Amino acid sequence: MTGCLQFVCPHCNAVNLVPSERMEESPSCEKCTHPLLPGEPLELTEETFDQHINNSDLPTLIDFWAPWCGPCRLMSPVVHLAAKELRTSVRVAKVNTETENGLAVRFGIRSIPTLMVIQSGEVVAKRAGATDLASLLKWVQSAIK
Repeated sequence: MTGCLQFVCPHCNAVNLVPSERMEESPSCEKCTHPLLPGEPLELTEETFDQHINNSDLPTLIDFWAPWCGPCRLMSPVVHLAAKELRTSVRVAKVNTETENGLAVRFGIRSIPTLMVIQSGEVVAKRAGATDLASLLKWVQSAIK
């Protein structure tokens, strides 16, 4: 691999460039020194959503969820495992539709959990309902190819 990948620090929201050959080395933020690829879902808000999505060369898997939703609670461990599994190739994020209603409206979220893959600023895949890890990983991989 050659070149650099751009994405936003999950801690301080600074835009970083990382040489693609260093992605497996757990790169740190140039500004705050926190890990750029922590292997856990990033909580996105209306204030941080566009910064992370529009400044990332990696595709992003987003879990739209709510704390009162039983299937969402069942999906939470699956989403966390997916974040670890996809750490260097796909950013994984969560959007709480209770507190971030504007994002739910913006993306036409009608049921939860809804999973969405955004690549290069465009929604490339969207599905509603809970799933297992193997099915989720297969779906994400087919969406980004």
